[in-house]
Order: sequence, then structure tokens, then C-alpha cells
Amino acid sequence: MAGLFDKQADLYLDARPNYPSEWFSKLANLTDHHRLAWDAATGNGQAALAVADHYERVIATDVSESQLKFATTHPKIDYRHTPSTMTDDELVELIGGENSVDLITVAQAVHWFDLPRFYAVAKRVLRKPGGIIAVWGYNDVVVSPEFDAVQYRFHAQTLPYWKYPNIQHVFDAYKALPFPFESVGMGSEGEPLKLEMPKTTSFEGIVRMFKSWSALVTAKEKGVDLLPESLVRELETAWGGADVIRTVVYKAFMIVGKVSV
Repeated sequence: MAGLFDKQADLYLDARPNYPSEWFSKLANLTDHHRLAWDAATGNGQAALAVADHYERVIATDVSESQLKFATTHPKIDYRHTPSTMTDDELVELIGGENSVDLITVAQAVHWFDLPRFYAVAKRVLRKPGGIIAVWGYNDVVVSPEFDAVQYRFHAQTLPYWKYPNIQHVFDAYKALPFPFESVGMGSEGEPLKLEMPKTTSFEGIVRMFKSWSALVTAKEKGVDLLPESLVRELETAWGGADVIRTVVYKAFMIVGKVSV
């Protein structure tokens, strides 16, 4: 899925919500050791940076070289490009080998994966017992009744341009996402844990978030502008003005598990 996100890699730097630090504290408390973590589909390293607060070393991988160019450096994080041509054995060796990883995280990305292949690699590298895998995403942002009415109408116009069936997992809040791991009390297959992510942002910030959607890039390549200036002005009015700062709430969902032994 590298090509899908290469063209808006810079927008991810400040457009997406920040994952709450308490999430990572809870995940760290679930692992027996804190030596090695793997952040898959790391993008610009947002989740990896938070994971690094709890683990001695973090391997942060992505198929997109463009995304990795914007990753924030950190002494504990080793960013690695993992092209789709890499074999499973090569990936396992790159990450740290069999039975070596204490925590695997995938933020807003697992729905794009070849799930059987990824889960097979995850089961190989996860420490057994004591290793944990956590996947999460978000699919909605709540602002205000006035703004939400406009943004939901806008979102409806984007539906033909998303990549199906992958994005359907996000629309369904991971309720139908396969997750062949034993539950540890933070969501499970078919019953993700519901979470919220508050974020203080400007109108420009929320527009940048919209522009980071892959559907807008796909539509633009087909000659369709889903976010014309007239709609931006309508959104701005509903926001309350370009200079207004608001606290919005992203609706998130998470599933956490371990390898059954």
C-alpha cells in the first residue's frame, strides 16, 4: 500500500490525532519484558516514539520510503524500509528473530495488510509467553452538530474512492477484522475496545486531516476534487471561523492479544 500514501506523506506530520500516552503505559504493563518492540507501518513514527518511552529498542518498519523520510529520529528507534518483495524469513530476521519481540503495535494501518501473512510473522517474532500485539484505528471525529453535518455529507462523497474491502474494516470499527490472538482484556476479535482521542486543533489542522485521506488522492488522480474551495468555506463557517481553535474527539478502537500457548 506504499503508493497509496506516498503522495500525502507530509500531511501526516500534524494532521492526524495524537495517541494518548496512557495507551502505551497500559500496553507496556501487559508485557513481561521491555527489551524489543516492533511498530509495523510506522509512517512518520508517531506510535514508535510513544513505544520508545517503555522499551529499550524499537524496530519501526514501513513499506513507504516517503513516509519514513518524515519520521522523527530517536536514539531507541531503528527505522527500516520493508518493501513488499521482502520474504517472511527476511522480515523476521530484520525485526529480531523468532520469539524476540515483547510488543507489536500497528496504528491505523493493519486493515491495509495481507493479514494472514502479517499474523504469521507476528506469531513467529512475538515472545512466547509474555509478548503482546495491539492494533488500533479510528474512523470518526466529532466536532459540533453544525460542523459534523457538513463533514458527514463531505465524507459520503468520498465513499466511491476508498480502497475496498480494506477500508470497510475502518468504517466498521474493526468489528469484522480477523484477529487470531488470545484476548488479554483490551478488546478481542469481534469486540474491539472503544476509545476516544481528544485533540486541540485549528481549522487548518482539520482540513489537513481531510486532505491526508487516501480517497482524496485517488479522486484527484481521476480528475475529481472532493474538497473544492466552496466546501472549504462551508466547513470554515460551520467551524466558527478560520481563527477558532477547537477540541475535537476522534472515535477509536483497539484489539490487543497474545499468542495462545
